[in-house]
Amino acid sequence: MPDSVENPLIRLSEALAERAAFARALVVGIAVPGHRMRSGILWRKDVVVAAEQRFPKAPDATVTLADGSAFAARVAGRDPGTNVVALRLDGTPDPAPLGAGEPQAGALALAFGAQEGGVCARLGVVHSVGPAWYSRAGGRIDRRITLDIGVSPPEEGGPVLDAGGGLLGMSTLGPRARVLVIPAATVSGVVDPLLSKGRVERGWLGLALQPVLVPEALQAEAGYPRGLMILRVAKDSPGAQANLHAGDILVTIGGESVTNPAMLARHLGPDSVGKQIELRLIRAGKSLSILVTVGIRPA
Repeated sequence: MPDSVENPLIRLSEALAERAAFARALVVGIAVPGHRMRSGILWRKDVVVAAEQRFPKAPDATVTLADGSAFAARVAGRDPGTNVVALRLDGTPDPAPLGAGEPQAGALALAFGAQEGGVCARLGVVHSVGPAWYSRAGGRIDRRITLDIGVSPPEEGGPVLDAGGGLLGMSTLGPRARVLVIPAATVSGVVDPLLSKGRVERGWLGLALQPVLVPEALQAEAGYPRGLMILRVAKDSPGAQANLHAGDILVTIGGESVTNPAMLARHLGPDSVGKQIELRLIRAGKSLSILVTVGIRPA
C-alpha cells in the first residue's frame, strides 16, 4: 500500500494505545497476602476503589501503581449493595481528571486491569444500556451497562473507558461471567460514606420474604395476584415492632405492588432510614395496612 494512503487500522491502533497510556495512571494492582493480585482504580488522591464481591476479608493491602511504586493501604469500607470496596492510602499522586463517559449500545469500550509488571487492556463493545436497577444486596446501580467483552477475575475492578476517553465506571463480573459496569456516578455516590462510616446505611425491615401467588379467593381483596409471604421476622426488627407475623402476605409497600424482594429494595435506600412507610398485607384472609418505621440494615 502506498505511503500516501493513510491506513485506518493504524489510526485506530494508535488511538487505542493513546487511551491505554492515559488510563495507565488510573490502574492499580492490589495485593493481599495469601491471595491473587486484584485490580483497582485510583479514584482520587489517596483513595482506591475495587470490586467488593471477591475482595479478601482482610483489613490491609498493598497497592501498586502502574509505575511500580507501592503503598500500604487499609480497607476503609465495603458495600456489597453496589459491589464497591474503598481503600485509603498515603502518598499517592492525584490521578489525571477524567470526564464522564456516556454509554451507548454498540460503541467501543476499553476495560483495563492490573497484571504483574504493568497494565492489561481489552477492547469490546457496549452490548446494552438500560435504566437504573437494584442488586440483590439492595444497592441502586444508576445504569445497567453490559459489555460484550471478556474480563478475567484478577482484572475485575479496573476502569472502563469509552472511545473518547471518558470514564464509564468500574468493571465487574455478573451472573454467567457477564461483564457489567458499575457506573462512575454509582461509585462516586458511595465513596464518601465508605470513607467516613465504613459502610452505606440502607433501610431494613427485618423480613425474610418469598414470592407467592395470592390465593385466588383473596386476590380481589388484595388487588394483586402476587405478593411476598413473610417467612420470618427478625427479633427486635422494625417488622417485629410493627407486629408483622410469619405467614402475612405483603402486597404493596408505599402504595406500589411488590412481587419479588428486589422490588422491595428500591424503597429501602439510604434516604428511607427513619421514615415511616405503609405496608398493605393479607392476614388470615383479610386486608390491612400497617405503618412501619424503617430501620438501619445491620452490617
